[in-house]
Parts: sequence; C-alpha cells; structure tokens
Amino acid sequence: MDPAQLEVAMQTALAEAARAATHDDVPVGAVLLDRNGQVVAADHNRREELQDPTAHAEMLVLSAAARTRGNWRLTGHTLVVTLEPCAMCAGAAVWSRLERIVFGAADPKAGAAWSLYNIPQDRRLNHHIELTGGILEDECAAQLSGFFEPRRGKGGN
Repeated sequence: MDPAQLEVAMQTALAEAARAATHDDVPVGAVLLDRNGQVVAADHNRREELQDPTAHAEMLVLSAAARTRGNWRLTGHTLVVTLEPCAMCAGAAVWSRLERIVFGAADPKAGAAWSLYNIPQDRRLNHHIELTGGILEDECAAQLSGFFEPRRGKGGN
C-alpha cells in the first residue's frame, strides 16, 4: 500500500476514534485492511461502554474480522491504528498473523510496537510484523491530547 492509501485508512481510524467520545473512552480508532487495501473491520475503544478491559479498538477489529472470515489467521492484513498498540494488542496482532501494523502517534508510556517494547518484531516469537509509525501523527496526537487535557489532575483514565 502506498502512503496515500495509508493516510486514507488513518483518516477512517481517526473518525472511529472520535466516536469513542460518545461513551467517554480514550479516542483510539482502528481499521483492518485486507490484502487489497479494503476495510474489513473498523471500530474504536469501547472499554467504558462495554466495561471490558480488553475492548481496545485493535482487539475489536481483529475479533470482528476473524468472525467474518471464519478464520483467526489474518495473514496478509494490515492493522491501522491511531495510537501505537499496547502489549495486549501487539501480542494479539502477532497471534493473528498480521502482515503489517501502521500507527499514528507513538505511546511512550505503554507502546509495545516500538516505544517500550517491540513485540511485533521480537525474533523470539514465531511470527513477525512489518511496522510503520507516524502516519498522520500530529492529527492522532492532537485527538488524544484534546481528550486528556481537561482530565488532567482529575484522576483520569
């Protein structure tokens, strides 16, 4: 996929992330693309809405795509997400056999696809994923900052 296609996919992920505000969730959005660059699943964080600690945008799109395909192996798929995946989501991406992860903003506090850890490319694991970071990084970071700014000092998320 060329950079223009990735930016379009990230715009879709940003739109999903904006929907998280309707239930006071951290605005993270994700889309899963098939080999041809077609969106096969899109969602946003729903931890607050579902009261489920695993309801991260990435986990939701991986599960939806696997159910739709009838196969947990998502070989050839690309995960596009507004924030660098955490350890749970990066691990699920590896177990799903994704080809690529594309993220917008890095996560220096919990990022497990580059910042703190690099689970998707850990040579000790049985599958490795191509990583691309920084796609629409400023827009992704601004969306997150806009969410957290008013919450600082209030015992937030």
